[in-house]
Amino acid sequence: MAGFSNYLEAKLLNQVFGGTAYVAPTTLWLGLSVGDPTDTGSLAGEPVGNAYERVAITNNTTNFPNVTAGSKASGATFTLPRALGSWGTITHFFYSDAQTTGNMLGSGLLSEAKAITTGDTPNFLSGSLTITLD
Repeated sequence: MAGFSNYLEAKLLNQVFGGTAYVAPTTLWLGLSVGDPTDTGSLAGEPVGNAYERVAITNNTTNFPNVTAGSKASGATFTLPRALGSWGTITHFFYSDAQTTGNMLGSGLLSEAKAITTGDTPNFLSGSLTITLD
C-alpha cells in the first residue's frame, strides 16, 4: 500500500478539523527505498552510501499537477545521482520534508523493482510517480 504517511494525515486532519494550520514545504525531497516505508514513515530501507542522496524538488503545480482520478502524479522527470555502488533493489519511492531524516510525507510502489548498481542513474519520467490519499 502507498499513500500519505501517518504524520501528514495527522497534520491535514488537524487543519481541517480544528484549524491548526499546516504549511506545505516549498521543497520536497524524493528518496528511494528497498522496501515499503509504510504509513509510519519507516525509512529503514533507504539506501546509504555509494553517492545515494535524496533529490530536491520544488513543490509547485509544474512538478505536481492537479489531482486526476484520486491521485497526484509527478509532472516532470526526476533524476537522482549516479550510483557509485549498489543501492539494492529499489521497490518504493517517498517524499520527505527534509534532505536527511525529517518526516516522510507519502510513498508509492514503483511499477517495476530495479536493482541499482554502479553507474546507474535512477530517472523517473513525468507521470511515473503517483501518490494517493488513503
